[in-house]
Amino acid sequence: MLVTTSHCIGVDIGGTKIEAALVTRAAVEGKEPVAFLWRERIATPKGDYDATVRAVGELVRKLEREAGVRGSIGIGAPGSVSPATGLHRNSNSTCINGRSFREDLTRELGREIAISNDANCLALSEAVFGAARGARVVFGVILGTGIGGGVVLHGNVWDGANGIGGEWGHSSMPTVDQAELRATKCYCGQRGCREQFLSGPALEARYARLSGQPLSLQAIEAAARSGDAHATAVLEFFVAGLAQSLANVCNLLDPDVIVLGGGVSNLSVTMDSIADRVSKLVFSDTFATRIVRAELGDSSGVLGAAALCASVTVDART
Repeated sequence: MLVTTSHCIGVDIGGTKIEAALVTRAAVEGKEPVAFLWRERIATPKGDYDATVRAVGELVRKLEREAGVRGSIGIGAPGSVSPATGLHRNSNSTCINGRSFREDLTRELGREIAISNDANCLALSEAVFGAARGARVVFGVILGTGIGGGVVLHGNVWDGANGIGGEWGHSSMPTVDQAELRATKCYCGQRGCREQFLSGPALEARYARLSGQPLSLQAIEAAARSGDAHATAVLEFFVAGLAQSLANVCNLLDPDVIVLGGGVSNLSVTMDSIADRVSKLVFSDTFATRIVRAELGDSSGVLGAAALCASVTVDART
């Protein structure tokens, strides 16, 4: 007989690491404070689909063996499952695209799983546990090596009719001219996507083109503080593009809270003036949306994945 267990396992699959963590179902349901009972991360087998599936299975089995429990499983991963084919698509970890990722993980783990986009997991964790706790409508943003977004409505992930709810990173960058948009190809097959302009690697590449020398994002910010005109231009390009992009989100979704996560969100310029800039661009005479940094840091993904599995059941006999 299928029964709901008292524990939830979250698995966060990224391009460089896979993390698993164990929390109680009571914590996921808001009945007690969140505390990790077990947590570990391993390197993602880069570009190797079969090894990635095995690695998830081995990590979960190690968790359950060492913690002495069998839990429901929620998984966050880049990209999403196509509602038409059941195959994974839209992942910047391209080895999982076109594969039966959900089914293969289900087989590997030996039970039903919940799976959602990693940005959905960030939005969900912040809506349930973090900076957007209690908000009705939350838009979660990942600004990192890629650009992701997720929507949470009244505590539930909104996937949308096509399973792409919140995918703002793959529409055209609003502050770039048409020639540059046409010249900038994205891995998704489109041209001019926001991800190719606002992600960390994109900003570093823009600085290298302007200055003739490579710098990390953190070094670019330091250079701007020291008066480097190229660094200042790159950061201004980023903030202006982010503000216009978030204003577009507000005009469409009008969220209560926008949560910014990922490494690029840690730049001081990201938060310095963004709310004021967005407020001047939205189609409204007021601007009550809060724009905040993710509160849970690198715990957001795995906690959101754990929160996905609150309604998943598992055979307690096996």
